[in-house]
Amino acid sequence: MKGTLRLRAALGAALVLAFGSAGLDTLAQKADAVRPEVGKPLQEAQNLSRSGKNREALAKINEADAVSNKTPNETFLIQRMRGSVASAAGDNDAAIKAFEAVLGSGRVTGRDQQQMVQAIAVGHYKNKDYAKAAQWTQRYFKEGGSDPAMRTVLLQSYYLSNDCGSVNKMLGSAVAEDSNGRKPTEEELQILANCYLRQKDTGGYVGAIEKLVVYYPKKEYWTDLLSRVQKKPGFSDRLALHVYRLRSATGNLNNAADYMEMAQLAVQAGVPAEAKVILDKGYAANVLGTGKEAERHGRLRDLINKNLDESQKARAQDEREALAAKDGNDLVKIGLNYVYEGKADKGLGLIEQGIKKGGLKRPEDARLRLGEAQLFAGQKAKGVQTLRSVKGEDGTADIARLWVLNARV
Repeated sequence: MKGTLRLRAALGAALVLAFGSAGLDTLAQKADAVRPEVGKPLQEAQNLSRSGKNREALAKINEADAVSNKTPNETFLIQRMRGSVASAAGDNDAAIKAFEAVLGSGRVTGRDQQQMVQAIAVGHYKNKDYAKAAQWTQRYFKEGGSDPAMRTVLLQSYYLSNDCGSVNKMLGSAVAEDSNGRKPTEEELQILANCYLRQKDTGGYVGAIEKLVVYYPKKEYWTDLLSRVQKKPGFSDRLALHVYRLRSATGNLNNAADYMEMAQLAVQAGVPAEAKVILDKGYAANVLGTGKEAERHGRLRDLINKNLDESQKARAQDEREALAAKDGNDLVKIGLNYVYEGKADKGLGLIEQGIKKGGLKRPEDARLRLGEAQLFAGQKAKGVQTLRSVKGEDGTADIARLWVLNARV
């Protein structure tokens, strides 16, 4: 996944923080209570900073700091004003050092203390010292800070220091299933995905994309997710039709070839009724029946209709033989045709009967097909329950999990 990882526009305000002219006025008033050789340059620093001349203001603050035998109060005022002006001037090192000195004096509490902790955190972030930025941002929140832009600072600090575990933990409560927590933003989940991608952690990356398709079910996220699931070691080629079904459900059938291939796979699976549904959908979308390949599309459509007609004519006999058989394989297949013909109750009943009878060539495949058929028939709750029960190391469980994710959208 590609994407520009940037701080929100709102963070710009947080970088300056609340040490503007009002804060300097307060300090200047307090400067009246100190010796003239300290108070005069501080007053001048205030005026210069008001005019945007922060570098010159810092020079005046240094002049005040050069006075010998300063009282603790004078040192406190100097450092506090230095931190404010240095922050406005973009001198992060000076601002951090000054604010740390002010905090160390023990003379600030409450909102003033929060703002200074915030300033230090942002200063470290701008210096690209992400470990310290994370440390001070954590302190900011522990002390009651609530600026949402600082959440982005913390998340980006974790990401830029390759701490994907902390990124995931930070977002964990919000993305947990059935969570009532804050919904993660799309950008936050992109950060999580990119963090795992940078570490070449395929499992972590896929997990992040799965969260994206739940909260922001865009076509491109499903495209990426389905592609990676198919490339998973041990994923069976026989599940191609199941992948196509998910592609269809998520808007990822891109062209006529996709519809044609999916329909042919459905015929090969013994479910011509599903093949007809697929082709009808392609024609309705004006993907099939147009262009140079229109005649070929028509030939496949005729072939599928013929196949379905023959299946329906032999259905009664096939159903009697399937009911008498020792295994339930044919019952599952016949039931699927009924479902895609619009006879869901009868079809689903036969599939369930076939699974119960046993002797199935691939039991997990049959359960997967039942869950898909239930979703197709509009029985969402039952479908999800069935899909959650699907096991298998060959991709069946992966496909089932993706259907469950799609059902949550």
